[in-house]
Amino acid sequence: MKVMKFGGTSVGSPERMKNVASLITKSGEPTFVVLSAMSGTTNSLIEIADYLYKKNPEGANEVINQLEKKYIQHVDELFFTETYKSETREFLISEFNYLRSFTKDLFTSFEEKNVVAQGEIISTNMVVNYLREMGVKAVLLNALEFMHTDKNSEPDIAYIKEKLSKLLEENKGYQIYITQGFICRNAYGEIDNLQRGGSDYTASLIGAAIQAEEIQIWTDIDGMHNNDPRIVEKTEAVRQLNFEEAAELAYFGAKILHPTCVQPAKYAGIPVRLKNTIEPKAEGTIINNVLVRGKIKAIAAKDNITAIKIKSSRMLLATGFLRKVFEIFESYQTPIDMLATSEVGISMSIDNDSHINEIVNELKKYGTVTVDSSMCIVCVVGDLDWNNVGFETLATDAMKNIPVRMISYGGSNYNISFLIKESDKQRALQNLSNVLFK
Repeated sequence: MKVMKFGGTSVGSPERMKNVASLITKSGEPTFVVLSAMSGTTNSLIEIADYLYKKNPEGANEVINQLEKKYIQHVDELFFTETYKSETREFLISEFNYLRSFTKDLFTSFEEKNVVAQGEIISTNMVVNYLREMGVKAVLLNALEFMHTDKNSEPDIAYIKEKLSKLLEENKGYQIYITQGFICRNAYGEIDNLQRGGSDYTASLIGAAIQAEEIQIWTDIDGMHNNDPRIVEKTEAVRQLNFEEAAELAYFGAKILHPTCVQPAKYAGIPVRLKNTIEPKAEGTIINNVLVRGKIKAIAAKDNITAIKIKSSRMLLATGFLRKVFEIFESYQTPIDMLATSEVGISMSIDNDSHINEIVNELKKYGTVTVDSSMCIVCVVGDLDWNNVGFETLATDAMKNIPVRMISYGGSNYNISFLIKESDKQRALQNLSNVLFK
């Protein structure tokens, strides 16, 4: 069985829903489908929650009414029989009345997660009803019945596998199994969400749990490109990536994929394929455990980076200096991206500057601190093992006319990273493409 995940834009209109239905039924084989909320819906639900936090039920009801009107219109465009139109209208009316019930009670973060979850619940019900109208044997499996997290907010792998196996056993013989992405229940039984990677993470967890043949992530771009197509001319889709290479690219800016969402697939040895709903015949990108030796694959960039340097001659070769510095970042739950050290100082980069003032004040106890904001990490990914003589030279040669604040190489066999000013990003990406992929 294959797992196919479709994001919000892929089910963003009745026409797109019909297109998804065509894609998932084409093979005629049993398929597990993960759907996001229709594009724009989650933002509207967050807006409703915001009004309710501010104790403004009138504002919330206005957004609910607008959203309901939009969905009722979608029903007339999606279905052609009165039976399914009527059934789906009744479902939508009950859903929006449920949302209105939140305007009458105390509103907390628990209720907010419940409100936001309704987007996926609505989209999956509409698509499964459309498939049934088309004569497809389809069933909706509620993600809240099997997608659980533990007390550390991490997916409860054993629970997911056990419950999902049981649900599939109880629903044998269907061609299409549909469920919601992103949403889950936490260790206390409350409605929650997977946060990182959202629906992609759901698809990866399901694929690992059922030992799927392949996990397909369908978006509006033809796979992962070898550079940012919004900035760089003549980029191309990368046809194959190792799991490690894909994770590096995702972490350092490739928006098509979240860095952690493919981990379950990686550990289960299940390939992940990135496909394009607009051009379904395009090959896309396959991500698996195969490493193509001696090849640079792609470039990615991550914006909104802050660089911090602490210099202290008093700490020259002092035992415990690094530990003290790292403990400051840990105490403010701020991860470090890049790191460079010398005998008298440390340079670091972070992508979360919400506690920058507190961190700097703490660091000043140990030395002189300088901060550079509006920085960017440019990451070159491929087989960059140190035995591949000259690979790092190719990358640095491409950057010879760009001021580089910091370089990271050797921490991973798969990337070399440059910290530069955001204003130099476009020039750096184009230069790297010209040299590495000419």
